[in-house]
Amino acid sequence: MSCAICNLRKEKRFCPAVHGRICPQCCGEQRELTLDCPSDCVYLQQARQREEPRRLEEIPAEHWFAAVDVPEHFLREHEPLLLGIWHTLTRHYAADRTLADREVIGALTNMAKSYQTLVGSGLVYEEAVPGLAQQAITDALRQLLQEFRELEQKHLGHTRLKDSDVLKALVFTLRLAQMHTSGRPFSRRFLDFVREQFPDAQPAIATADDPAGRIIVP
Repeated sequence: MSCAICNLRKEKRFCPAVHGRICPQCCGEQRELTLDCPSDCVYLQQARQREEPRRLEEIPAEHWFAAVDVPEHFLREHEPLLLGIWHTLTRHYAADRTLADREVIGALTNMAKSYQTLVGSGLVYEEAVPGLAQQAITDALRQLLQEFRELEQKHLGHTRLKDSDVLKALVFTLRLAQMHTSGRPFSRRFLDFVREQFPDAQPAIATADDPAGRIIVP
């Protein structure tokens, strides 16, 4: 039997993306490029184990907002916000398994640009979001931020979250995405990474009276 893709070489493995048997060469060359590989494909998983995360230095600086400083202490101090963002992404991924890294990266990039403009000039600037998937992610993240501030106001008596904090959180998440995606059109490597690393990620805010207490955002 010949490969279901090239019809030249002998088939040697089952491909769930085409529901047929293909050759190893087509599997390697077309993986996440023309083949929409499901995350549980054993050959995809094996390939990911051999892939190292991309280095930010190898990616154009404008793609990861190199000028935005995100110090290590920011990650500790704003862990609830970061967990909220990651939880929102994993929740959307669970609801729509066709979601790909490029759509998440697009949404994060557009939001980061908007907040960078807001922080730098005070102007509210919204870029057109291409595609329903990106718009859904953007809407969900904006809803999270609104609920986050409302809970701060309710339990702390004031809002501590600054627009500059939101920018840093978005940029840090975007950098993670740029590092952990394969960069191919159908890549879900970053989304799977977040789901595996933070399976129980939930946004939380410590109350003013009890810093150890956590208020879980639904």
